[in-house]
Amino acid sequence: MKENFNKFLRVIFRKKSHSNQESTKLSKMLSTFDLTVLGVGSTLGVGVYVLAGEVAKKYAGPAVVISFLIAAIASIFAGLCFAEVGVRMPRAGSVYEYSYVCMGELIGFLLGWNLILEYIIGSASVVKGLFTYLDALFHHVMSNFFEHHMPINLQSLSKYPDLFSFAITCLFSLSLALGAKESFMANNIFTGLNIIVVLFVIISGLWKVNSDNWEIPQEKVPDVKYGVGGFLPYGISGVLKGAPTCFYGFIGFDSIATAGEEARFPRKSIPIAIIVSLLIIFMAYFGVSTILTMILPYYEQDRFAPLPYIYDKIGWTISKYLVSIGAICGLLSALIGSMFPLPRIIYSMACDGLLFSFLGEVHPKFRTPFTGTLIAGFITGLFATLFELGDLFTLMAIATLVSYSVVAICVIILRYEPTLENNDVISKRKLSCYQICTQVLGIRFQTPNKLTFRIVSFGLCTFLITTFILAVILSKLNHEYFSTPFVISVIILSLIIFISLWIISKQPKGIDPVFGVPLIPWLPGLSIMMNIYLMVLLDISTWLRYFVWMGIGTIIYFSYGIWHSKAISN
Repeated sequence: MKENFNKFLRVIFRKKSHSNQESTKLSKMLSTFDLTVLGVGSTLGVGVYVLAGEVAKKYAGPAVVISFLIAAIASIFAGLCFAEVGVRMPRAGSVYEYSYVCMGELIGFLLGWNLILEYIIGSASVVKGLFTYLDALFHHVMSNFFEHHMPINLQSLSKYPDLFSFAITCLFSLSLALGAKESFMANNIFTGLNIIVVLFVIISGLWKVNSDNWEIPQEKVPDVKYGVGGFLPYGISGVLKGAPTCFYGFIGFDSIATAGEEARFPRKSIPIAIIVSLLIIFMAYFGVSTILTMILPYYEQDRFAPLPYIYDKIGWTISKYLVSIGAICGLLSALIGSMFPLPRIIYSMACDGLLFSFLGEVHPKFRTPFTGTLIAGFITGLFATLFELGDLFTLMAIATLVSYSVVAICVIILRYEPTLENNDVISKRKLSCYQICTQVLGIRFQTPNKLTFRIVSFGLCTFLITTFILAVILSKLNHEYFSTPFVISVIILSLIIFISLWIISKQPKGIDPVFGVPLIPWLPGLSIMMNIYLMVLLDISTWLRYFVWMGIGTIIYFSYGIWHSKAISN
């Protein structure tokens, strides 16, 4: 029985050898500029044209700029980890490949399945945001028609089938299947127009800003549900609650790493594209949210189409339509950027035997995963047709935060992973308690081996468990919680987290990659902490939907993937 169980563990945790992978069948035609535009285009959409107004009105008020800053910091930390992923393994679905090589087949499959959910929901939410924006712009003509003629009377689904979103999604998936280069040309045009319009909003808005809208006294706030006025009408807790929603506005840059196999010079292009795209995105969000809340009080913002609403209010009709064109271009480029990585993940998993083989077939003429792209587009269209935008947002956030956390964990593990030769040397020696304790302090071995890696693994597990407990406590942050036991608990848990990372930092590292995350393990550790905290803030219903999806993936793996895997056990 024990022998069978050990054999089972060896199978599900077998690791893929990256060095022996075959050359790519995909076309290598993406430049640094293409990847940067992909990152900006896939990210700079819903955050500017929808989220800024919603977060300002519902959660943070003028302090929405701080919510975006928190989300940006979390994204930059994650972005550095993704840059290392893309440089180490410039393959289609590189994040999935990274976890497969680093943590084994089962974890790799689950992260790949998680990424499929992330990109399906991401694409569905973008096209749903496009529908919502256009519908609000034209006085809800489409939604009224669908709801009147095709109502859906099920509580967990949308009120009506959104056939507009389904048609747009299928059309875009077909264009991606027919050629990546053509899609990128369209994406570059859409993204360029989007950036021009964002600059127009920021510059033109300077003529109408009023700093008094950041200092509205409480007596002028029309309703108690809008807080107490001022810069922080909902308090610090409102800013923190708005951060996970703002974080959605930065989701999409990971498509750069996923497209690494089609980059001409991935080791140079991927880090530059990720860092530059995140900086551009943050400046756009910060500028637009500042203009929005200074032109109009936060409680008067429109949740679905804030920019056209503001231009209506100040009587700039032509500007309203110019911004609407930019919004449509931004959402279309975000749709291309969201849909592009999805078939690449499916393609990579199918080539490894973990998903059905026909999904990994590359079209001889178009050199794209043709069948996988069309199927992915069809499934995305169904999600956009049947679910509400709010449900898609939260499910997208949890899938993304999980993948960001796993990538940061993998970065730490691979930096401290020993070579096979060092393992053999250590395994033949019996180590005393004194030797182990001295190695915890990092004063015995200077090269990574089995002992140092076990110390790193134990420290990492302690760090993750303690971080989760601390995140749960901090998620309840309120004035009534500032008691002595609360403060002592936070101090003790913070100390354990610091000691865990310090012990990891004292262990010897392997050879640094061409591009590596600085300050290992501190910076990935901060990324993990922020991701876990944002995950804890999500509601239980979102977690339940997520577990259902992962349960379906687990069934697929044990019924098909484990038997058809092409990985060789070590």
